[in-house]
Amino acid sequence: MQETIRKYALENAVKFKGRANPGAIIGKLIQENPENKEKIKELQSIIQKIVKEVNSMAPEEQKKSLKDIAPEMFEKKEKAERNIFAFLRIKEGDKVVTAFPPGPEKYPHIGHAKAILLNYLLAKQYDGKFILRFEDTNPTLVKDKFYKIMLEDFEWLGVKWDELIYASDYMDLFYSHAQKLIEEGKAYMCSCTAEKMSELRKKGIACACHAKSVKENIDDWRKFEALKPGESILRLKIDMEHKNSTMRDPAIFRIIEHAHARQGVKYRIWPTYDFQNAIMDGKTGVTHRLRSKEFEMRNELQRRIQKLLGYKETNIYEIARFNLEGVESSGRKIREKIDNNELIGWDDPTLTTIRALKRRGFLPKAIADFVISTGISKSESTLTWDDFIIYNRRLLDANADRYFFVKDPVLIKIQGAPKVTIRHDIHPDYPMRGERVMKSHELFYISKKDYDALAQGQLYRLMDCLNFTKQGNNLVFDSVKYDKEKKPKILHYLPKSDELMEAEIMKPDKSIDKGLVEPNNIETNQVVQFERYGFCRLDDREDVLKFWFTHQ
Repeated sequence: MQETIRKYALENAVKFKGRANPGAIIGKLIQENPENKEKIKELQSIIQKIVKEVNSMAPEEQKKSLKDIAPEMFEKKEKAERNIFAFLRIKEGDKVVTAFPPGPEKYPHIGHAKAILLNYLLAKQYDGKFILRFEDTNPTLVKDKFYKIMLEDFEWLGVKWDELIYASDYMDLFYSHAQKLIEEGKAYMCSCTAEKMSELRKKGIACACHAKSVKENIDDWRKFEALKPGESILRLKIDMEHKNSTMRDPAIFRIIEHAHARQGVKYRIWPTYDFQNAIMDGKTGVTHRLRSKEFEMRNELQRRIQKLLGYKETNIYEIARFNLEGVESSGRKIREKIDNNELIGWDDPTLTTIRALKRRGFLPKAIADFVISTGISKSESTLTWDDFIIYNRRLLDANADRYFFVKDPVLIKIQGAPKVTIRHDIHPDYPMRGERVMKSHELFYISKKDYDALAQGQLYRLMDCLNFTKQGNNLVFDSVKYDKEKKPKILHYLPKSDELMEAEIMKPDKSIDKGLVEPNNIETNQVVQFERYGFCRLDDREDVLKFWFTHQ
C-alpha cells in the first residue's frame, strides 16, 4: 500500500509543479479499490507522511523517482498527453467533422462539458469542422429557455462551433426518408398497442402488421396525420429475434400532440431519437463522434439507418461517464430538492451544472483540463471534489488577486502599538499589478476564533505588521520586526478603518460566513483569494459584498 501511495503521490507531484495533493491520492486509491474507502482514516496518516516527503523533493528528483518505480505510468502519461485521440488512428489529411448534439431539455452539466470539449478539440486538432446540433425532435421535452442557456454555457467553456443546426428544421428530410423506406418495404405502419409490442419484442415474435404490403403501408402513412397519439407508429422492419433488442423492429416515427418550442403546432408526427440522430450525422457528414457509453446499444441501429438511406456511416466511439462523489446528478431529484428548498436552484454550489460551477468560481480552463484528464475509456470512475479542485486552484493561485477578510471580527486594542503603514502586493508574483496600502495604530479586528484562543504570554504576530503578547486582560505591543527565533503565531487581521467593507460568504453547505474585507475594487464575477481563508467569487456588490466560496 505504501508503494502504491508513493507512486500516486509522485505522479500527482509531477503533474502539478512538484506539489502532491493528499485528496487526489485518496481519490486514486478509492478508484483503484472501492474497499479502500473503509480504510481512509487508517490511510490518511500514511498519505500525509509520504506526501510530505515527496513534496520536499526537487521536481527533477520526483520525475526520476516516478520513472524508477513506475516507468510504465510515466511513459503512458507522456504518450497520452501528446495525443489523447491517437486511438482513433486518424491519418494526416483525413477529413474530420465532429458534432455534439444536446437536447435542449436541461441545464448542461460537467458530463456535457466533457462530451462537447472532446468533440470540439478533436475537430480542432485535425483542422476539421465542429457542429453544434440541437436534437429537438421531442416537443414534450424541449424547452425554449435551454437553447439560450446551452449556447451561453458552451460559449463560456470556450467552445467555438463552425455551424449551428436545429434538427427540428429538417422535418421534411425525415419525412422523405421515411416514405422511401416504406416504398422499399423496409418500414411498416404498426397499430399494435405499446403493451402488446413490448411483449412480442421480449419473445422475439413479429406482429401481424409486420407482414402488411407496401401499398397498405403507404396508404396508412398518408392517413397517419389524422390519427390520435398511440393509434399507430412507423416501425423499421429489421429482425424481431435480433440479439440486440434495440434492433427488434424499432419505432422511427410517432404522433406527439404537443406544441414545439420553435415549430409551434406545425408538426404532429415526430421522428425518434435514433432515426433523426443517424440522419443528421449522415446529412451533415459527421465523420467521428465521441459520446457517452449509455448510447452503446443504439450504435448498431443508427449505423443500420445510415446504411439503408445511403449515408456514410459515422465512426462513433462510446466512452464511460465519470461521477463526482457526493454530487446529485438525477434531474428529477434535483428538481424535487429545488422545490423543497434543499437547493437554491440549478446553480446551487453543490451541483456540477455549468451554471453552478461558473457561479461558484470555477474557470473554464480548469473544467476543460479536469474532464480531459479523466480520459477516454469505457471504464466508469468516481472522482472527488478534491480531484477537480486541484485544476482550478492551480489557475486561481497563479492569477487571483489577494485580499484580507476577517470572519466574525472582534475589535482589539494593542497597547503601545506604533503607527504602521502596511503594504501588500495585490498578487505576490505580479508586483506590476500594484499594492494595497493599509495604515494601523492601536485598534485592529481579528476573528473571534483567534481572539478566544489568545493565551497568556504567547507571542503573536499580525501578519506583516507587528508583534504583541497577552498580559492579563490586556494586549501589549512587543515589536515590529518578525523574530524567527521566537516563532510568533501568525494571526490574520484588519486595521480598524471607516473604509472597511462588510462581506458575506456563502459556503457550499449554504452556511454564511460574515465579516469584514479591506477596501477594494473587486468586480462582480471576479474570483479573489482571501488570504488564510480561501478563494471566493464576488456574486453581488451592494451595501454588503456577497461572495460564493469557491474552495480553499
